[in-house]
Amino acid sequence: MKQINLLIVAVIAFTFSTSCSGQSEKKDNKPVVSEAGNIEVVYFHNARRCMTCNLVESVSSEAVSETYGEKIPFNGYNLEDAEGKKKAQELGVGGQALLIVKGDTKINITNEGFMYARSNPDKLKQVITEKINSLL
Repeated sequence: MKQINLLIVAVIAFTFSTSCSGQSEKKDNKPVVSEAGNIEVVYFHNARRCMTCNLVESVSSEAVSETYGEKIPFNGYNLEDAEGKKKAQELGVGGQALLIVKGDTKINITNEGFMYARSNPDKLKQVITEKINSLL
């Protein structure tokens, strides 16, 4: 029981320490996209999709286009199509995934996508923006 309580306290402490870090340094919320270069957001899905799968794609696409316009592309790939299979193999993806890619750097935000797309789409948009900005 003590170990469980200690684990809970550690998780809460970690959450608070990471959620507030760096917020005081931000003076302007507009990202600098001139350095975006080869950043892209990629969503891999299967042919048969549920409502959440569709929302992950639409919310993510909307977040990228609203914030970065055409400077950072959003691409959705069906894993059952030849093009989707090829891209998945190129990025080392074996199933559904939401990735932010810049060169050899891949940030996997699949869990956040499925966690927030339905219940808190603004949070998903925030996560996407933060991860992209970290690559700029």
